[in-house]
Amino acid sequence: MLNLVSGDQDERVTQTIAEQRDRLKGFIQKHVADRNDVEDILQDAFYELVLAYRLMKPIENAGAWLFRVVKNRIGDAFRKKGAQPGQHEPSFFDEMPSPDEGPDALYWQGMLREEIEPALDELPDEQREVFLAHEVEGRSFKELAAETGLSINTLLARKRYAVLHLRGKLQDHYGRKL
Repeated sequence: MLNLVSGDQDERVTQTIAEQRDRLKGFIQKHVADRNDVEDILQDAFYELVLAYRLMKPIENAGAWLFRVVKNRIGDAFRKKGAQPGQHEPSFFDEMPSPDEGPDALYWQGMLREEIEPALDELPDEQREVFLAHEVEGRSFKELAAETGLSINTLLARKRYAVLHLRGKLQDHYGRKL
């Protein structure tokens, strides 16, 4: 990588990349099957971070900012390859307020996450297991189908019921549409 920043900026960029790399890569891998595309998207995001520092653009929360860049690059990759929306496996957490939308969104995100665990406990075991395996562990439906012997459609339906339950619980509790 070219040395586009210097001194303290270089240290901040290096530290941010080290802190965010695994989390961002895991997220990208949930949505993009091709390993080369995963690395390209990750490198593009880090390159944009370096450019932002070089151009002295203030980034309040670098992790959230990088997450937004990655989400945009994933969308770009799908459009470029002519993929149809819905061909990737969407995440329940994609619908939650993003921390880079400001302090109110950050507050709501924290509150919603606190309420998810009790709502998950109310789910039937098979729905909770599919939801956690896909959302928390980052496992694909294809992988889960091979492991469990269940069809992908069955797993998708179980997750869908879990998501509907969670949305309903969180929406009832906070009066916010999710």
